[in-house]
Amino acid sequence: MRLPALRAFERYLPILDWGKRYNRDTFTNDIVAAVIVTIMLIPQSLAYALLAGLPAEMGLYASILPLMAYAIFGTSRALAVGPVAVVSLMTAAAVGNLALQGTPEYAAAAIILAFLSGLVLLVMGFFRLGFLANFLSHPVIAGFITASGIIIATSQLKHILGIPASGHNLLELVHSILAHLAEVNFWTLAIGVPTTAFLFWVRKGLKPRLIAAGIPPKLSDILAKAGPVAAVVVTTLVTWALGLNDRGVAIVGDIPKGLPPLTIPKFDMEIWTSLIGSAVLISIIGFVESVSVAQTLAAKKRQRIVPDQELIGLGASNIAASISGGYPVTGGFSRSVVNYDAGAETPAAGAFTAVGIALATLALTPLIFFLPKATLAATIIVAVLSLVDFSILRTTWTYNKADFAAVAATILLTLGFGVELGVSSGVLISILLYLYRTSRPHIAEVGLVPGTEHFRNIERHKVETSPEILTIRVDENLYFANARYLEDYLYDRVVGDKQLKHVILMCSAVNDIDTSALESLEAIDHRLTDMGLKLHLSEVKGPVMDRLSRTHFLHELSGRVFLTQYGAVRELTPAKQKRA
Repeated sequence: MRLPALRAFERYLPILDWGKRYNRDTFTNDIVAAVIVTIMLIPQSLAYALLAGLPAEMGLYASILPLMAYAIFGTSRALAVGPVAVVSLMTAAAVGNLALQGTPEYAAAAIILAFLSGLVLLVMGFFRLGFLANFLSHPVIAGFITASGIIIATSQLKHILGIPASGHNLLELVHSILAHLAEVNFWTLAIGVPTTAFLFWVRKGLKPRLIAAGIPPKLSDILAKAGPVAAVVVTTLVTWALGLNDRGVAIVGDIPKGLPPLTIPKFDMEIWTSLIGSAVLISIIGFVESVSVAQTLAAKKRQRIVPDQELIGLGASNIAASISGGYPVTGGFSRSVVNYDAGAETPAAGAFTAVGIALATLALTPLIFFLPKATLAATIIVAVLSLVDFSILRTTWTYNKADFAAVAATILLTLGFGVELGVSSGVLISILLYLYRTSRPHIAEVGLVPGTEHFRNIERHKVETSPEILTIRVDENLYFANARYLEDYLYDRVVGDKQLKHVILMCSAVNDIDTSALESLEAIDHRLTDMGLKLHLSEVKGPVMDRLSRTHFLHELSGRVFLTQYGAVRELTPAKQKRA
């Protein structure tokens, strides 16, 4: 039997759990997955650092210690942590308000942002606040990612065209690109356009061609995933051989060789205050994206993800990024799927990937001096356009107009005003729409289905009712926002009904009654009593009944509380009507 202290350690250090069952076969599978993910992650890390407006090496730095930290504290066996497109864009938006790109202050602010994001995630994890991410509804997330994908792809066109351009939203970016269109560098264009087309083709067309050529499906998949690496190698060699950097083709240039330096985030209250709001948004967006991927992959192997521990794992990863010269990270969808498909069995695969990236920083950085930024931009464009999905608009329009409004508003505000305002507005709209919907709950007048003990809506079914009994079913929790709506509904219904003697509030769908709703129920009871009517409750759930029992409401209630609706109607139906 395990000691309680050991169980507590295993809760916060999942490595103690899966590490006990680690064996040679698991090691082999993790190593294979790590090699594949490393090949994919090197160009991605460089590209996403470029997207964030940071030196390319910071993308590599953000892919070493953070992966080690997640391997210790994370619960997903397949999640691959590192720089991702949306978080990189949000980093650029947050830090761009404080310093100019390319300055030491800009990089320092990005490191502080990673540290703050880590702190926010750790606090949420220790206090089990993962539920806060529920305020980001799936439609809002989908709309935000779609809009962000468009902005990201548009922002990279300047590298494909070889022109200067800037902007934090789609309108600014398009205006800037059009203003500099006459300055297009055709050597850069000659690299960027074919590379983009090649990467799109690799994503969809290479694997079927390789399989048709007799190459095993698994190996074909690996070769297809290595497409960006091939693009990096070829365009780097072409740029070096033809001296295209002397013809205006922007290159990555000198990348410091060696392991990431240990850094201490600068404490500056003004900067911290300016970044804390962005850190919260990045933390929640990153957490939602990461947990969604982790849970999807875990379900395929019937494994369990602990969301609150995932907060700690991601928090530790961001803290690790901040002390090693990186910027905010989270679990990436494409990398995690590749990691899973490649056979990763434990988080150790991430640690092995980190080793691979570290070796790359020691040995490969001089080789990518001539890597064109257009190639990295093409990598980003192909990756993010796969995230753009306008079908969510059609789906929500068909299913729920309120969700459609939230999605449409999130997309338009993100495109028009930038990522931070877009996602903040999406959250606010979702909350307001929820309050609006629940403030006007579905209320049904119900009757008895003949020959059964079931009660259904009188407008949808042929049911039996008594002129002396009114049964109202509220299909929502009762709280401050809808308590008055229930009052108004009941008063409008009972006024003028001379035969009515009893009102039964059927509570089968009510899971909670707050203080404001309790006061409304008391007011309803008093008003009905003045009208000569009695208020009854039926099918009150145990937790709700426990809370009501701690008040004077049940003692002063004019009617009774019935276990079942059928029992209430049987008890209250006049004897002559029963005989009839």
